[in-house]
Amino acid sequence: MKEDRLVPPHGGYANLKSFQMAEIVYDGTVVFCDRFVDRRSRTHDQMVQAARSGRQNIAEGSQASGTSRKMELKLVGVARASLEELLLDFKDFLRQRDLPLWDKNHPQAQTIRKLAYAQDRSYKTYSPYIADSPPEIAANTLVCLIHQTNYLLDQQLRQLEQQFLNEGGFTERLYRLRSQARNRPLSN
Repeated sequence: MKEDRLVPPHGGYANLKSFQMAEIVYDGTVVFCDRFVDRRSRTHDQMVQAARSGRQNIAEGSQASGTSRKMELKLVGVARASLEELLLDFKDFLRQRDLPLWDKNHPQAQTIRKLAYAQDRSYKTYSPYIADSPPEIAANTLVCLIHQTNYLLDQQLRQLEQQFLNEGGFTERLYRLRSQARNRPLSN
């Protein structure tokens, strides 16, 4: 459906599942890093910033979507890349400490994955597995959450790409609406 407004409704990122999951990942990463990574280390800062970037770029992309589909696509892509970087950091954490990385069928991974269906999920839903668990469980919990968030972002990127192909961007909307305005009969 083509919108007849120059700047269509935009924002609403708080309702996006990808944003909600990225916020859980961010909150969990802060707690994890404060517990298990030296606060003075560059790794601590980089992990927290990668998690923050994932969340913030989804919000910024959503807000920018009113005037730039291209910018929205770019920022959601940056969010996805930031979370991939964070995923590697958690895998490095496990590998460097000789802790196992759970595959998706691991019984504890299954427990974490099923929480995705809980109503009103927030960091508190996962807190027992991050704030109150040993490093293996906390890191693997965040790996599961990042995989879920990345899946949502991949779906969101595909949808945004399709919207852009079908509807075009701001410049095309501007041209179309301006042309329509010129072709309207003048009223007395």
